[in-house]
Order: sequence, then C-alpha cells, then structure tokens
Amino acid sequence: MKTFDSQNSVSGLIPSFDLKKIFIGLAVLIALFIQPFRFTVVDSAEIGIKFHKWSSDETQRGGVEGTCKGWIFYNSWTTDVFRYPTYIQRKNYNSFNVNASDASIFSMDPQIAYRIDEGKACDIFVKYRKGIEDLESGYIHTCINEAYRTCANKYTSDSLMSHRAEFEADVRARLDKSLRDEGFIVEEFTSAITPPSSLAEMIDSKNQAVQAALKAENQVKEAEANAKIAIAEAKGKAEAIKIKADGEAYYNRTIAASLSPLIVQEDWIEKWDGKLPTTSTGSGSNIMIGLPSNR
Repeated sequence: MKTFDSQNSVSGLIPSFDLKKIFIGLAVLIALFIQPFRFTVVDSAEIGIKFHKWSSDETQRGGVEGTCKGWIFYNSWTTDVFRYPTYIQRKNYNSFNVNASDASIFSMDPQIAYRIDEGKACDIFVKYRKGIEDLESGYIHTCINEAYRTCANKYTSDSLMSHRAEFEADVRARLDKSLRDEGFIVEEFTSAITPPSSLAEMIDSKNQAVQAALKAENQVKEAEANAKIAIAEAKGKAEAIKIKADGEAYYNRTIAASLSPLIVQEDWIEKWDGKLPTTSTGSGSNIMIGLPSNR
C-alpha cells in the first residue's frame, strides 16, 4: 500500500529558486542605487561650476575645479555641479524709501535686467555659494539700495525732481560699477520715483500757476492782437473817408472853377419866374435890379 508524502507533493508544486542569484541581484541593485557616480547636463543657457565638497585646498578656491558645459560625469560623494543661468534675468523690486539732502522722503520702485558674466561665474560661486534668487534678494538688492541712497543725498527735493534724468543716470552708473565688479552685467535699469505728498502738491500748484500765467499771457497777446486789428480797421475806414472827402472836394473845386458868370446868369434866368424883385424906399418908389445886357 502506497503512502502519501505531503511534503514532497507541496515542494513539487512550488518552483525552486536559486537564492544565490536573488542575493546577487539585490546586491547589484543596491550598489547601483548607492554608487556615487553621476552625470548631468549643463545646457547652452547655463554655466556649470564643478567643485569638490570636502576640499580645503586654497589653490582651488575652496575646491572649485572650474566651469563646465555639456555632459558632466562626477563622483557625487566628493564632487558636485552648481549651475548659474547666463541668459538675461529680470527683477522688479518692491518700493523702498530714500532721503534727499533736505530730508524729504522719496519712494523708489526699481526694475533691473541683468546677466551673469560667464568669466566671473566661479568668482561669484566662491564668494557667495548661493543661487540666483538668493543673490537677487541679497547682494544685488543691497547694491541697488546703496546706489539710490548715496545718489539721492546729493540732491535737494526740488533739484531731484527737476533733474530726474540726471539722478537716474547717476544711480545707473554707480550700480553698473558695483555689480560689474562682482560679475553681474546690467542690461536695463529703470525706476519709478514718487515724491512726498507735500512736494507733489507744491509741484501741482506750481504747474497750475505756470499754466495760469501762460493762459493770461496768451489772453494779453490775443487782446493786443485784437486791438491792433481794430486800430488797423479804424485807420482803414478813416483813410477811406478822407480819400472820399478829398475826392468830393476836388470834384466840387473842379466844377466851380469851370462855371463862367454867363452860365450862372443863364441858369438864373431859366429859373426866374418873371417877377421883378422890389424893395421899399423912403419916396415909395420901387427899385428894379438891372439885368445884364448882352453886348
């Protein structure tokens, strides 16, 4: 009679595994996961800086090997690659206050466009060891504040407003120098300057006064022009009347000179009604005016 071996039956149903191969596979996976060798890609819009994490060699500037681009292979246990963008960065800062030389407070709202000088990327990393956002909120922001405060202290409130372009040029020149020395190239720099409310009201009042004066001056010029026009018209009319009167007088003189005594007598006879003129004398007689005789 056959007996049933349950252990052999179960082992026959389960496939056999080579435990040695399993352990080797796991070891390979673990080794691949924890192995230090890495690679990265630094594209054309960036500059890579390869550096040693634990180096204290001062000749390597804190372990920095130099800049790199493209495919970079390195030992991640001892080495790393830091990146800086080399394309133009734009930053709009929140407004802040500065004082003019007469203690007036102005509000500045700067905007900057800059890029990193690739030739000085290693210097930036060695000195700051920070990314681009930290640099914007740290060193670059400090340079902008310093440029505004230093330049604003050279102007009174009135001169700053009347020489705004000159003031902004001074700020830009100071900022260009301080940032370029550290490896940042300023491409564009603009700012909105807001004067204190009291000064703004004074400027508005002054502008209104200037406009009123210009308006009054224009009105005076217009009145003078209208008066000149009226005088010219009056002179023209007077001269026209004089010319007309002179013409009529000349006509009358000419006509009077052309009439002879006979023509006057003839005209008188034609108009005579046949009655002789009479006058009373002391003797009651009439005197008849004698008519001229034709000879």
